[in-house]
Amino acid sequence: MTSTRCAVCKYFRRRCPPDCIFAPYFPNNDPQKFTCVRRFYGASNIGKMLEEMPVHLRADAVDSLYYEAKCRTQDPVYGCVGIISSLHQQIQIAQSQLAKALAELSFLDANLAAAEPTLSHSEPLVQPNGVVDHGLVDPLNTWFY
Repeated sequence: MTSTRCAVCKYFRRRCPPDCIFAPYFPNNDPQKFTCVRRFYGASNIGKMLEEMPVHLRADAVDSLYYEAKCRTQDPVYGCVGIISSLHQQIQIAQSQLAKALAELSFLDANLAAAEPTLSHSEPLVQPNGVVDHGLVDPLNTWFY
């Protein structure tokens, strides 16, 4: 027998056996974890789930049950589904904003390409003031316009 009881054995006021299936997942210093999970799933169902599950998956399963129970406590109607749908909606909004920004960027690129003069680099350009430009300045570099 261990010197301290797990939260489940403490809740049921019984001795904690050495092979207690709950002890690794519901320590005595976190009793609200078991209380929250038990409220929604029941102690016997939790025990059945843990017994049927491989040992290496039990800790993740208990954490998942606890998270789902907390979400259900905060939002009794939707629980985790409310959070998932909210995140899904945020993803859709972000994707539509990205598509809009990409379309605007493509539009601006198309306008820039149409506005660029089609000059051949072999012939000099005569400016209105009579100065001849021999193409030393790159006409595609528009940082100064």
